[in-house]
Amino acid sequence: MRAEGVVTAPEPQRPVRDRYFDTLRAVALIRVVAYHTFGWAWCGMVFPSMGIMFGLAGTLMAKSLERPAPKVVRSRLRRLLPPFWFWGFFVVLAMLVHGWMPHWEIVYWIVPFGDPPGNQWGEQAWEILWYLRTYLWFVLLSPLLLSVFRAAPVPVLFASLAPILVLTFVWSGPEGRLGNGMWDFSTYLFCWILGFAHRDGVLRRMRPALVLVLSIAAIGYGGWYAFSHQGEVGTYDLDEIPLAQAFWSAGFVMLLMWAKAYFGIDFAWLTRFRRLDRVVTVFNARAVTIYLWHEIALILAVPLIDRFWNVPAFETYLPLESQWFMFGIGWVLIAVFVLACGWVEDVAARKKPKLLP
Repeated sequence: MRAEGVVTAPEPQRPVRDRYFDTLRAVALIRVVAYHTFGWAWCGMVFPSMGIMFGLAGTLMAKSLERPAPKVVRSRLRRLLPPFWFWGFFVVLAMLVHGWMPHWEIVYWIVPFGDPPGNQWGEQAWEILWYLRTYLWFVLLSPLLLSVFRAAPVPVLFASLAPILVLTFVWSGPEGRLGNGMWDFSTYLFCWILGFAHRDGVLRRMRPALVLVLSIAAIGYGGWYAFSHQGEVGTYDLDEIPLAQAFWSAGFVMLLMWAKAYFGIDFAWLTRFRRLDRVVTVFNARAVTIYLWHEIALILAVPLIDRFWNVPAFETYLPLESQWFMFGIGWVLIAVFVLACGWVEDVAARKKPKLLP
């Protein structure tokens, strides 16, 4: 029984997450898995997942940099690298079993400053690591980028499209890892800086008409460039055309973030749908796990479905030839990996390991 007159301290409140950004991240991950399953070229135009994810990460980074920069960078690296190491152990071991002979470049499997090496057998698994490499460079350079941005917000925001224009029309950059890194960094630099602009209120202060005109112009230019160069590349897939990707993502992400800032969208209604809200929570708490393991899930789905053909009932009643069926099996396997491996993200964040957050 509580004694009268004793004042108890209120329980600390957990920080309220922004469900708008959480939902965007969850949809972005679903779109990534769909693209790697179906290979639809139009996916990137409907929802440019990687630009959105870099924009969201830029916003969170700007918020975190209200604390000392070294501490923030260390925290980001601590959250990123252990899940990468855990996943990489299995990928590297599998490639060694299949005849891969590593050289000194194996250090990139420790800290992915450049693309980690591998053999063709494991390419489908490790080719997605460009995102982690690009994210790592953005994290390391963010203290400098944020200082430059705050010195002249609007000019720096729009000047962040200059590097991809230079690489496309003036100088294509060096060969190898450095060149690949420069292309990816330049492609998504605007989206990352846009995250700074959202956090600092720059977008909220911009006139709606100006935002709409600039966004539509960027999307229009990106789309025109993609389709006008379709003959050269063989597709209008934005992932194959960096300049188109940069401008399309710039316009699309600017609209999403400006709408958030201007209208105060927070998707608070999502909490009324407990199951859906729970799914969004899991996706965000296990985002690195889902991203790293989704390709392996899709790889394993193929031999698993092949086994189904040996069961007459499955062969008769299940759509084993359908890509949609493989998409569904892929998500079942992703769920297994989330349960089996997601705890590494908890350990990296210095939290108590859980099967599900």
